[in-house]
Amino acid sequence: MTFTIIGTGNLAWFIGNRLVAARHLCKGVFGRNSAAVQELAEALLCNKQGDIKAARETEADVCFLVVSDNAVAEVASKLSYKKTVLVHTAGAVSLEAIQSASPDTAVLWPVYSIPRQSPPAHRNIPTAWEASSPKAEKYTLTLAHVITDVLFEARYEQRKWLHLSAVISNNFTNHLMAICEKICAENNLPFSALEPIIDQTFTRFKQASPSAVQTGPAMRGDSATINEQMLLLEKHPYWQKVYNAMTESIQHTHQPIKA
Repeated sequence: MTFTIIGTGNLAWFIGNRLVAARHLCKGVFGRNSAAVQELAEALLCNKQGDIKAARETEADVCFLVVSDNAVAEVASKLSYKKTVLVHTAGAVSLEAIQSASPDTAVLWPVYSIPRQSPPAHRNIPTAWEASSPKAEKYTLTLAHVITDVLFEARYEQRKWLHLSAVISNNFTNHLMAICEKICAENNLPFSALEPIIDQTFTRFKQASPSAVQTGPAMRGDSATINEQMLLLEKHPYWQKVYNAMTESIQHTHQPIKA
């Protein structure tokens, strides 16, 4: 099959490289940054490149719109395809946002963080899809199977909740680890001392529900420890707010017996 890509971010590189490696033909790479567009086009063995106008004039079996969530509708409004299936890759954007650009549209959203310098070599990448027509479904899933073995259909309302869960589980967790790293640095402690318990936490999720393995002072209702740790965070009011909010959420969810 033939495809084009609009966008030059990490996901565009990942999708493009996987498809080309599977002998699908890239007919064009398009975007605002000409240098980035040229770099990706060369990597995908593609001779055609340009801006959104050039993208509009280039038909392929599938066009991947791989831009930021808030740019999907804007870019799609400048496109007009007759035969090309237009696929956006944003988890929290509806299919309707691109429906004016093509009679056949779809969403393909990998629920995964994909860095350009170290993209995943495996195929265990949970990916949500939605399609507006049988043609869009067929074409999108044909190419999706090149990228991953884990595909599931999810409508917009479902994807919004999944996107929220991904933000909390990935972005928020990473921020909590960044706070811990800074606390360790400020107190001349090795952050590496936390790595085994961090690994243990995520290993447990494969064996039991996160709710079932919750531990800590909030779960125990240990008010003395909670108050002491709140005092330790007085010089970091934002971290203190995070600690307090998490403590209250755990207590509300589990309603622990007070110590």
